[in-house]
Amino acid sequence: MRSFTIKVCCALAVSMCACAHEAPPAQSPSGAPVVVTSTPASTVSPGALSLSDDLRRICGIEDTGAAPKFAFDASQLSPSDRSELDQLARCMTTGPLAGKNVELVGRADPRGEEEYNMGLGARRASAVEHYLAQLGVAQSRLPTTTRGALDAQGHDEPSWAIDRRVDLRIAGR
Repeated sequence: MRSFTIKVCCALAVSMCACAHEAPPAQSPSGAPVVVTSTPASTVSPGALSLSDDLRRICGIEDTGAAPKFAFDASQLSPSDRSELDQLARCMTTGPLAGKNVELVGRADPRGEEEYNMGLGARRASAVEHYLAQLGVAQSRLPTTTRGALDAQGHDEPSWAIDRRVDLRIAGR
């Protein structure tokens, strides 16, 4: 019986730790999720998005040249990410991409277990999806997927940072 109790306590502790680092999204008065950055701005890496060349060209979104990256073990969007997503949302609602779908692919660096990295990639893609939905883009136009660390190329912190991103591209291209 004692062994069973210890196993149950350990399982509860592990599940609490695994879920505790990500707070559920806040709700706006309309019920739509609100992306909240709980990490101080000084610790969030700039540029967690990798917009395809087609998206940038069609929507007139300037490439900042910053390597896309999320902070380690995080899915919060930075102010520069929001700025690019604001432009993309305008393009998708009233611009050249009105009626078109944009695929969101969440990615992670190779550290961590495969299942965890797949979930982290999904949370990152979901953060982008929720933000765009708040700006009027129908979620049905934002198919999301995760590759986790399946395509990760990094071998040190600077290259792992590039692996931590969400790729955005016009669906079907």
